Amino acid sequence: MLISFVSFAQQGTSSPYSFYGLGDVKFNGTLENRSMAGVSVEQDSIHINVNNPASYASLRQTTFTVGGTFATSKLKNETETSKAQRSTFDYLLVGIPMGKLGVGFGLIPTTSVGYKIKNDNSAGPEGSRSSQFEGSGGLNKVFFGAGYEIKKNWTIGADVQYNFGRIETNSIEAITGIPVSTVETNVTTLSGINFNLGTMYQRKIDTKLNLYTSLNYTFGTTLKSENTRLIRTDLEVDDQVTDNRDLELPSRFTVGAGLGEARKWLIGTSVAFQGKGEYENYYNTSDDVRYEKSSKYAIGGYYIPNYTSFSSYFKRITYRAGFKYEKIGLVVNSESIKDVGVSLGAGFPVTGQFSNVNFGIEFGKKGTVTANLIQENYINFSLSFSFNDKWFVKSKFN
Repeated sequence: MLISFVSFAQQGTSSPYSFYGLGDVKFNGTLENRSMAGVSVEQDSIHINVNNPASYASLRQTTFTVGGTFATSKLKNETETSKAQRSTFDYLLVGIPMGKLGVGFGLIPTTSVGYKIKNDNSAGPEGSRSSQFEGSGGLNKVFFGAGYEIKKNWTIGADVQYNFGRIETNSIEAITGIPVSTVETNVTTLSGINFNLGTMYQRKIDTKLNLYTSLNYTFGTTLKSENTRLIRTDLEVDDQVTDNRDLELPSRFTVGAGLGEARKWLIGTSVAFQGKGEYENYYNTSDDVRYEKSSKYAIGGYYIPNYTSFSSYFKRITYRAGFKYEKIGLVVNSESIKDVGVSLGAGFPVTGQFSNVNFGIEFGKKGTVTANLIQENYINFSLSFSFNDKWFVKSKFN
């Protein structure tokens, strides 16, 4: 957990779009669901699903899972290209079954700020301007939730989330021939609480085929933002300004459905709609930027050749895939920023246990080179470990 706190302080993205709002919005879920483009409609007994708190009631094994990602991206506009890499911590989660009741809690980074842009004209004639922009930090959440099975195959759940974070940006301006440069530093501290409700239902269509459904609603909330701006020339402070304001996190509605055979295969889809947020802060307002309602459409699933096979380990591997199309809710130069991606993954079971190791890869494109913008072509390599065991077993013999 100490390592995870250190990770939150690092740059978790390399996107110039993370300058706006609260940063680049990360996938708030496990690698198992991310490998299916976010589809999470099945009531799983050994994998924790934080996208819907109703899923905690379906757990039959205590689950501890941790995951991380190595991201590489190629950024380009109409004339130039650049490359960037990042290694990030994604989540630390625990799920505990208690009969019809299940609980889950954990730590997840939800947005990330990470960019470094330089325009170096120091070799130019006297009076040439050089500038550099850097940003780091983001918004994280700790949560605690519970799910309950109100009747067979029907569960409900809720969780409470505490959002916290720190964002720091630096802008450096230098003029050739002048020995000192001007530095503007903005530090923002964020905090707020919101709530999440969900329900999941499944039923048999025939002896093998199941129908899965999922419904989830995250309430909007106010996020407190405490801002400090410091302007200095080298080590001499010229001006310091503080500003406190409220940002608005919008509500989010997600619905999903799928068909499949338990422990064999699943194909599902999900759609999510989120309201327009109020993200403009003291340091990143712009006449060329506005925010809009966001939406996400995903289709994905998994396949297990034979989860009980003793003769072939590869038949027990879970193979996953998915496709997503997303409007992220950001409009720059009148251009709505979109994120389109394909994901693949595999879950490798630990022999003799319910624990597993998961690997995923995601290919995608965000943004565009039109309207003088930047297009990001990214590849994300993710790894997670899910440790499962049976807790609270009553002794039969003293």
